[in-house]
Amino acid sequence: MPEGDTVWQAAKRLHTALAGKVLVRSDLRVPRYATADLTGRAVLEVAPRGKHLLTRIEGGLTLHSHLRMDGSWKVYAPGQRWSGGPAHQIRAVLGTADRTAVGYRLPVLDLIRTGEEERAVGHLGPDLLGPDWDPDKALANLLRDPARPLGEALLDQRNLAGIGNVYKSELCFLLGVTPWLPVGDLPTDRAAQLPVLARRLLEANRDRPTRITTGRRDQNLFVYGRTPRPCLRCGTPIRSADQGDGSRERPTYWCPRCQPGPTPPPGAGRLRTTPRHTAN
Repeated sequence: MPEGDTVWQAAKRLHTALAGKVLVRSDLRVPRYATADLTGRAVLEVAPRGKHLLTRIEGGLTLHSHLRMDGSWKVYAPGQRWSGGPAHQIRAVLGTADRTAVGYRLPVLDLIRTGEEERAVGHLGPDLLGPDWDPDKALANLLRDPARPLGEALLDQRNLAGIGNVYKSELCFLLGVTPWLPVGDLPTDRAAQLPVLARRLLEANRDRPTRITTGRRDQNLFVYGRTPRPCLRCGTPIRSADQGDGSRERPTYWCPRCQPGPTPPPGAGRLRTTPRHTAN
């Protein structure tokens, strides 16, 4: 599941493969840019911004992409078989003399002026893995709507950029509160810990192939995707329920003993006590 650490890794792979090299192949398979031709231009850099990828290209252009739930960028050597999915799922191809980057299932793909990147990512809060990271601003953003459930506030990229469903659930567990706790009710000491802990988790995982929040070898995550297995701390069965505004609900996981506090309100999401297929 792409979150800030996953996108950081994707940007690093793309930057290593493309930066400083001239494009010999360019194919943007979306109607709006079907005639756009980037061949002959050098790729300057590939930079992550929260969950967004910015591929900056010579001539003042940026290819902006977002992975959402199941998008991906794959890098292939000459002659290597492309294996990221069927051909009809390919949305972008950027090739140099020795590497080809292929974007699969990209729900967002825009070719914009580099000087106008703010139109695409200017709404984002401080990036947990970016040079603009500011824990005080991130916390202030979260507390701006004190009645909002913590889980929803953490997923709002306008507050801080990079947290997805996995880190939302894991952060709430580590803070010892339910994802339905109003942000304003978060104890002061835990509120101060939140942005520091969030950055620490993403930094620890940005170079790992497998996301780990527990520090254990036998189990990578505390609660996410673990319904109804026992909590690693207290043994209570992990529970899950949908959380969101109704238009975009996400599965949320918590331990009812280690995380006391509000639980899903009636009608806000289906309470789950059986396993649910998720991407860990």
